[in-house]
Amino acid sequence: MNKLTPMRDIDERTNLAGNSMFELLLFRLGQSPGTERRELFGINVFKVREILVMPEITVMVNAPPAVMGIANVRGQMITVVNLPALVGCNPTKGLGILLVTEFARTTQAFAVEEVDEIVRLEWTQVLSAEGTGGGLVTSIARLDGNAENTRLAQVLDVEQILRDVFPQAIQPLAENAVVSQLKLPPGTVILAADDSAVARLMIEQGLKAMGAPYIMAKTGKEAWERLQAFSNQAVAEGKTVHDKVALVLTDLEMPEMDGFTLTRNIKQDARFKSIPVIIHSSLTGTTNEGHVKSVGADAYVAKFVAEELVSTIRRVLAH
Repeated sequence: MNKLTPMRDIDERTNLAGNSMFELLLFRLGQSPGTERRELFGINVFKVREILVMPEITVMVNAPPAVMGIANVRGQMITVVNLPALVGCNPTKGLGILLVTEFARTTQAFAVEEVDEIVRLEWTQVLSAEGTGGGLVTSIARLDGNAENTRLAQVLDVEQILRDVFPQAIQPLAENAVVSQLKLPPGTVILAADDSAVARLMIEQGLKAMGAPYIMAKTGKEAWERLQAFSNQAVAEGKTVHDKVALVLTDLEMPEMDGFTLTRNIKQDARFKSIPVIIHSSLTGTTNEGHVKSVGADAYVAKFVAEELVSTIRRVLAH
């Protein structure tokens, strides 16, 4: 089996995150619906374990429509998803490349037409795609900075793909789950930030089950601006921001401002530094968890197990 591209050193990529930067793997899926254009798509390199020439695929009986089958990758049986079929593209060159990915504690592979390149970007070059009609796209990356005619890449919502193709990987709270109520100081809320609609729904489910008042933001920048507003409001009322915000819950990958930057901003600001921060991310692994501690977060919880999220929130607030 031919391994085309070794992934960059994980410590190097973690250092990028510390500087509000990340690497995006660009690939193509074929012609977009109704056009002859072959648009660029992207996925965070942190989620890509390796890139392979397409191996032999074993077709599974009664597999979901978007699942091509399974591939034997170094002795591991990995489900292969037909990514062009999922997003509605028509590959004109065939599906020659396999992206083996790891996120949300699962391993899966995506068949793509071809890999383009790896680009290094700042999170400020990434804008939210919510409301633009791209149901499987969380954000748009401006590959050449703020240039007027910059190339654009669509960053896929892997959380949504995971739910659509592998619903068993998502573990929401059971309908009959008994969740003890969370008692926050009167007038305070939990401020949560995530750019994935699926993730926001799960977060809201957990917070509602605990009876916790919350405000949801779609980016780290929006959450940071909300904190500033809470602080200004508190000062006007002769209070502190702690009278307004009990805890911040944030994703890592978000357009405009990522969770690492948001957490660092909070912990380096005298007004906010004692507010507990929990990072809730599909970027699992000990290296990520170590970097979470280095930016001052109080806890890390991996997506997507609702009960773990609920118990982590309760534990952090009890300290």
